[in-house]
Amino acid sequence: MEQPSRRNVLMTGGVLGALGALSVATPAQARPLWTWSPKGSVVGAGEGADPQYVWDEEADPLVASLIDGGAVPKVNQLLKTWTKNGQALPAGLPNDLVQFIENARRLPSWADKTKLSTAYTFNQKRGTYLGVSYGFVSGMMSTAIPREARAVYYSKGGADMKDRITKTAKLGYDIGTKNAFLPDGEMIVTCIKTRLAHAGVRHLLPQSSNWTQVSDEEIPISQADMMVTWHSLPTSVMKQLTKWKVPVSADESAAFLHSWQLTAHMLGILDEYIPNSWAEADSQAAQVLDPILAPTPEGIKLADILLNLGVTIDGGILTTHILGALTRYMLGDQIADWLKIPREPVWDPAFETLWPIFVAIKEGLLKITDAPPALLEIYWAFDEILRLGILLFLSGGNFPISIQIPTTNNPHP
Repeated sequence: MEQPSRRNVLMTGGVLGALGALSVATPAQARPLWTWSPKGSVVGAGEGADPQYVWDEEADPLVASLIDGGAVPKVNQLLKTWTKNGQALPAGLPNDLVQFIENARRLPSWADKTKLSTAYTFNQKRGTYLGVSYGFVSGMMSTAIPREARAVYYSKGGADMKDRITKTAKLGYDIGTKNAFLPDGEMIVTCIKTRLAHAGVRHLLPQSSNWTQVSDEEIPISQADMMVTWHSLPTSVMKQLTKWKVPVSADESAAFLHSWQLTAHMLGILDEYIPNSWAEADSQAAQVLDPILAPTPEGIKLADILLNLGVTIDGGILTTHILGALTRYMLGDQIADWLKIPREPVWDPAFETLWPIFVAIKEGLLKITDAPPALLEIYWAFDEILRLGILLFLSGGNFPISIQIPTTNNPHP
């Protein structure tokens, strides 16, 4: 059986996971009070302000002026040619944008190149697990985060979800590359372009009457919203790997976290909100992510769109039945029921009972030769599901992928 390439594994994680990673948010209910201390952050200090009322004071006014001045189409065209972290910016960009990018692409003093190297090794070893977790934990969870679901639905990306997730897949791929944050890598570029896109949505979405009718905030994508999305990625993924008993060394665990800490910084999240350890991440997630999960009409529609994007690939079929069962197994019955994902009498018990055995075999903890023939058939079925999941959406993708500043909202929500 053909083995999935590392690029395809991580791109698939990015495809579904990026729905959360590059999405935005509006609230459906009252938010919990902010009590997390900045002493637990990567810099160990901060003002402690509620991140729900903090946005991006550098990017927001800059991008708003570009949109209002009609400069965005030219800027987007020029930025298509900027792909490498250390590459000189194209000529013709506005001076204030150049200054912003030059400042934004500098790594923070706490960046650790040794940890980033270890993170790459971890991504190589665990790419399959990361891909399926980014997609069916993080990506599908985002449809049960009311702020994300509503803003994705009403912003420009909601008009063409396949195009949106194809573009946003780049983040999930770039973070796992060897030189992700080095001059010849692309992760810093991807983060900065995403930061600019977020600023664009902050400016445009309040102009959407559809969004304002369901929103109880005036400006989307606060620092709190971004941290909610952040926790739906590394924090939730690491919990899943622990649940599956995937062996992860202390060094690899710390390195994986560090790569996402650095990603948060490059996306414009203030250092005082970025947890300095998994314990602090779990503590913060318990406050900002867990209590706000809930169904919305928009989230249910987005989940349905995602689950119906299964396609025939290389003679195999990734059906909505399989995708739905995999989502239910990853996220649990409550979220699956919220999203109106039907129960599957065959695939639900198969994942619940046999997925841990599948992982044990892949990890060498159980010899495949000792498994009964019926289990072997399920094992190869799971392997094929992963392979097809890796290829899902990529067949329709356009490369190279270019993340752009939006100029409109969803015209047909």
